[in-house]
Amino acid sequence: MLKFIFLLFGCVSVFGAEAVTIPTMNFQLSSPDTPQQLVSSLNVLVILTLLFLAPSLVLVMTTFTRFVIVFGFLRQALGTQQVPPTQLLVMLAMILTFYVMEPVGTKAYESGIKPYMEQKIGYEEAFDKTTLPFKNFMIRNTREKDLALFFRMRKMENPQSVADVPLSIIIPAFIISELKTSFEIGFLLFLPFLVIDMVVASILMSMGMMMLPPVMISLPFKILVFVLIDGWNLLIGNLIASIK
Repeated sequence: MLKFIFLLFGCVSVFGAEAVTIPTMNFQLSSPDTPQQLVSSLNVLVILTLLFLAPSLVLVMTTFTRFVIVFGFLRQALGTQQVPPTQLLVMLAMILTFYVMEPVGTKAYESGIKPYMEQKIGYEEAFDKTTLPFKNFMIRNTREKDLALFFRMRKMENPQSVADVPLSIIIPAFIISELKTSFEIGFLLFLPFLVIDMVVASILMSMGMMMLPPVMISLPFKILVFVLIDGWNLLIGNLIASIK
């Protein structure tokens, strides 16, 4: 490496500095001269903002919250500590979220983004048409009670259509509805495994083995039951079926 550096400097000294062209980069901030330049700059800003907010949007506008919470409850009910790993559960939740939300995303692209890129509609119309499929999806999976809560706190009138519901209201209502649904599913998941724990604990107490942790004995039985009933297939199938 040192020989290469010395050789490079030798070539520069022999052939002169003018033989070596070093590119330069110049970054300047200037005011736009035409409205088209302003629109282009705003489009870049919007794209960068969406990329920055994409992880948050996945959490609050899709079924990712339901999947990841239910998987956490399942691991807690099984008592397997860090198995499956958190990274794997999050990745599985992301894949299932993509599977569920793909039709919604495709409809949003076809109705809003694609016509905007083809310069058939304006920015505001493209935004409304792009968010409308997501609004429909979120409202179908949001309880009326949760939606009315945020309208009441804002002191707003009841909307006449889905398009009249602002994102600032439907998103928090959708989140708390998803939290309630995921906790209900988690409670139902806990019940059969809790019964196994109670039965094993009762047997150990009747045998006088009070110093032996019941979890150590019940864990293989819970895993066996979960495998015999094909738990992953059953759980994921019912989770997807619960989405409207």
